[in-house]
Amino acid sequence: MQKIVIATRASQLALWQAYHIKARIEERFPKISVEINKITSQGDKILDRPLALIGGKGHFTKELEDEMLSGNADLAVHSLKDVPTYIPEGLELAAITKREDQSDLLLSHTYTGLAQLPNGAVVGTTSLRRRMQILQQRPDLKVKDLRGNVNTRLRKLADGEYDAIILAYIGLSRLGLLQDIPHIEKLDFMIPPMGQAALGIEIVSDHPVARQIALSLDDPMSHICSKLERDFVSKIGAGCSAPVAVNATIHNDIVTIRAMLGYPDGTHILEEMLNSPLHTCTSLGVDLAEMMMGQGALELLAKAEEIAFKDMVAERL
Repeated sequence: MQKIVIATRASQLALWQAYHIKARIEERFPKISVEINKITSQGDKILDRPLALIGGKGHFTKELEDEMLSGNADLAVHSLKDVPTYIPEGLELAAITKREDQSDLLLSHTYTGLAQLPNGAVVGTTSLRRRMQILQQRPDLKVKDLRGNVNTRLRKLADGEYDAIILAYIGLSRLGLLQDIPHIEKLDFMIPPMGQAALGIEIVSDHPVARQIALSLDDPMSHICSKLERDFVSKIGAGCSAPVAVNATIHNDIVTIRAMLGYPDGTHILEEMLNSPLHTCTSLGVDLAEMMMGQGALELLAKAEEIAFKDMVAERL
């Protein structure tokens, strides 16, 4: 029996994702044995600084890629939103699973929703994208950094460290944690990050069985949308942790991509949208990036990064 080794982070959510893919592979390829290689990534170890200050979400993927390149794993399962647009030589992002609910949720033990939060309420999030969008709506709120795994973040909320926190629906749903939170509100105004609510299957390029497996898991429409989002982020040069939101959707064979970027304090927002027929959408992500670059997006992002971390960089130095 042939063996396939899946590399995964050792966090609870990452393990759920890896075992989910393991089960799907075993169902479709009963003659293949699947093993899980659990790795504690650098991004999971460093919990006292924002991700963008330590190099972005690539810290969640590098160790897994190193395991594949050294022959200790054949494929890796990632939350696609954590996968940088640069993939090392010898590896490739071969498949993207069907995208699920991309919503961001506001969670609280006291307040029923965003409108009910009092002036100066403390909201927890690690994401500059979320910070930008929540402060655009409610500039009076105090946004405080929030690190740790999902259970740690929920415990901090329950302990009263925050009036509310923002997390993705998909992770809470997969782990069965939604029923334990008294007040939940979907933040429908929020544009997701690239790749939210889909899994990326990264493989060793010259491994034909891994490729066959990956292609069997690929969802073509999710792949198209995610590629356009990744093209946008790559062209505009935004790291995974930058205050950038981008989302592509397909409805009645029309592809729409919209993006927002700005300062993490919710000001100087630049937001644009493009659409095209599905059969001519190939360059839509790049086209949107070029449009926004023509409106000063690169300068805006450079200033946004400077603003976001000047206090913490000074403290570290």
